[in-house]
Amino acid sequence: MCLSATVALTGCSDSEAQDDASTIIRTTTNIAGAGVVGNNRDTVGLCPALAPLDPTGVEGNTRPVGHAEGISVIPADPRRIVVLDAAGLDASCAVGIWERVVGAATIDPDFRGDGDQPLYLGTGLASVPSVGPVGAPDIDAIAALDPDLILGGDSLGSSMYDSLEAIAPTVFTATGRGWKDTFLQSAAALGRGQAGFEALASFSADAERVGRQIDAAQTQASLVRFDADSIEVDGPDSFAGQVLGEVGVARPQSQRDAAFSVQSDNLAPVEGDIVYVRFAGPEGEAFGREVMDSDAWHTLGSVTDGRVFAVNDTVWSGSGVIAARAILADLSASLNGYVS
Repeated sequence: MCLSATVALTGCSDSEAQDDASTIIRTTTNIAGAGVVGNNRDTVGLCPALAPLDPTGVEGNTRPVGHAEGISVIPADPRRIVVLDAAGLDASCAVGIWERVVGAATIDPDFRGDGDQPLYLGTGLASVPSVGPVGAPDIDAIAALDPDLILGGDSLGSSMYDSLEAIAPTVFTATGRGWKDTFLQSAAALGRGQAGFEALASFSADAERVGRQIDAAQTQASLVRFDADSIEVDGPDSFAGQVLGEVGVARPQSQRDAAFSVQSDNLAPVEGDIVYVRFAGPEGEAFGREVMDSDAWHTLGSVTDGRVFAVNDTVWSGSGVIAARAILADLSASLNGYVS
């Protein structure tokens, strides 16, 4: 793997002799020796202008939408939207309808210190009032916002759906067929399915281009997440795993099937040409720092060579085209890089 700067990446040379460490600008921001990627993410103008309304299926001021819980008749052009999952919030930005989001379930802040909503979507969505945590929204708080559409995922279950449907038309996306399918379902529920298709097509083209620019297939990237008391390795079906796959980034042999856990005294399965680590909140960061300061961690070649990078958990554990594009930016800034 050719190495370049983490902040100002340079082209890879055919001559390893020209890869002089003394000429490389190294990052000074790190967590337990891992270079932090994406800590100055620019979100100005991130969410585009409101996309045109889909005319198909409109019956007066409503349209029927099939979803995980059946068929709901929802506003053709919703005005007061409550969003209960990361996928729906990401989609609201991507199709430009975010200013109509009046409440959203709280995504737990990660080590980057996000507010009620994830900062990677911009300050406008970050200031949207919380309606309780993702997975356990507050019914009374939602009702008080007088929404005309509630958008969530099927993981909330049928009982929660019935409670929400009593407040306003509710759509639960089916989440078992990959992040792109979930994104398209969310965009359609927001009345902007065509804009969703266009956003995905644009992302796919950019992913292919970035993959060529960073010579993605030549690097095996490991994906590691520290929970409060466990170490999880992402499989190819995770959100980050799917994005890396589309870019063409290879994965270590041990990480090509399914997600798995490792013990802190047997870290060999997390090895890769480059290792991306992320932390599940403050407790995850505390445990991660402990592991990353251990002798077992420092036996990894990627650690001794300075090829470990810390990334934003909200982004890399998220869902949606805006998060996927943020991962593209992180890969561009780090895949062939290293940190002292």
